Amino acid sequence: FPPLEFRILFPQLTGILTLAFFIHNCVITLLQNNRNQENNVRDLSIAYFLVGLTYLYVGVIIFASFPSPPLSKECIEQNFLDNFPSNDIMSFVARIFMLFQMMTVYPLLGYLARVQLLRQFFGNAYPSILHVLVLNMAIVGAGVAMARFYPNIGGIIRYSGATCGLAFVFVYPSLIYVISLRRAGQLTWPALIIHIFIILLGLANLIAQFLL
Repeated sequence: FPPLEFRILFPQLTGILTLAFFIHNCVITLLQNNRNQENNVRDLSIAYFLVGLTYLYVGVIIFASFPSPPLSKECIEQNFLDNFPSNDIMSFVARIFMLFQMMTVYPLLGYLARVQLLRQFFGNAYPSILHVLVLNMAIVGAGVAMARFYPNIGGIIRYSGATCGLAFVFVYPSLIYVISLRRAGQLTWPALIIHIFIILLGLANLIAQFLL
């Protein structure tokens, strides 16, 4: 029998997967502005299919074509463009396209952060131009600081995913469901124990990101 494929570093994957679940929170915010709400399921299904196909294509091709041996698969860089030499023309063109992609994605991320943060703290998605300016400066500053001092996209994804996912994937849904059961008089000990266990899983996932 082949050896069991188990690595102690598996929480790195769970942190990234938690971010994938957290993205649903952003998707809901975007879909609220659709003119035809009845098309949300169709549009979201198409978007997830195309994004998943793109990531699978890039991930599988890079992993399968990487020369192992002589090199180990662990030598693959987290940013797949870093696996190509700096003088490669196609990777340079790809970086240019990624720059334009980031220029279009940033306003979207800024909108999501503005709607969710400012509405939560001030009750209004646009309380004033000063609030929006400070928030945008904080977002840009955080991105520049990460690019300067911690240019590790995989680490950023799993740390942020585990942190945000702890609240929006593990804690909030469980607490809201438990509170709703309690108000309806239907809360039982098994249900309470299960949801406490879910919250502890999220906490363990976050702690594991900093230990491994």
